[in-house]
Amino acid sequence: MDDATHRPGPESEPIPLTRTVDHGTAKLLPDVDRPRAWLLTVDGAPQSYVDLDAPTHLEFEYVRRLAHVLDEAAAPGEPLDVLHLGGGALTLPRYLAATRPHSRQDVVDADRGLLALVADELPVPDGSGIALHARDARAALEAAPRDSADVIVADVFSGARVPAHLTSVEYARAAARVLRPHGCYAANLADGVPFAFLRGQLANFAAVFPHLALIAEPSVLRGRRFGNAVLVASPAEIPVAELARRAAGDPFPARVEHGKALRRLIADAAPVGDADAVASPVPPDGAFSVG
Repeated sequence: MDDATHRPGPESEPIPLTRTVDHGTAKLLPDVDRPRAWLLTVDGAPQSYVDLDAPTHLEFEYVRRLAHVLDEAAAPGEPLDVLHLGGGALTLPRYLAATRPHSRQDVVDADRGLLALVADELPVPDGSGIALHARDARAALEAAPRDSADVIVADVFSGARVPAHLTSVEYARAAARVLRPHGCYAANLADGVPFAFLRGQLANFAAVFPHLALIAEPSVLRGRRFGNAVLVASPAEIPVAELARRAAGDPFPARVEHGKALRRLIADAAPVGDADAVASPVPPDGAFSVG
């Protein structure tokens, strides 16, 4: 049941909305400083922030880092074919529709109720090129045509954890099959010292892709706190210098690790198969939750 019946928008005073979705309790919380901006949470964990009037405004640091990958995936304004695994409030699909008109975007999310909530309350403009699909991310990836995507963006969390079936080397191989030769895979991950999960993910993708990079804040890379890291993998050269320039210019600057530094981080970690794959670690209390 909803605790509000007014659609978010300029015609009504923004008020919070709560709805039970397939995988928990979703809330849309208005931003008092931006008239049509909303924070989406599921069971208290922030999932997305979107400003309907300003789709290029990206509130979350890790979302800006994923956007940097999209910005460098082709010449400015050139349309892309993008597969989004994980939907949330469609922050990045809206961003790409604004910055690269005529892009074709497929958004996959297993939570049919969450997709319906977003479609009802935060609809995308007509002609945006964004198509929504209620489906498991791994199943959708394995069913996608070969060489069909310029970019795959993975931001799939069940609660605050990446599901185990999206953490194996077989999953990495499925992503490689769908990407075009110049394509790029970018994933939002979260971990802390000793980085057992992150190192395993890097080992998985290093076994499949010749080029790899990692974007994260120095405090996360140094093990001072649990946090997000964006993994970037590609069959082609990654524009590391350009990504580093963009990441360094963020309000919360990040570093781009690659080459020897990344190999040192992977160390003796081995690829993880489906039989041994596990979900990402449970974040420490208060790492991501909001009141």
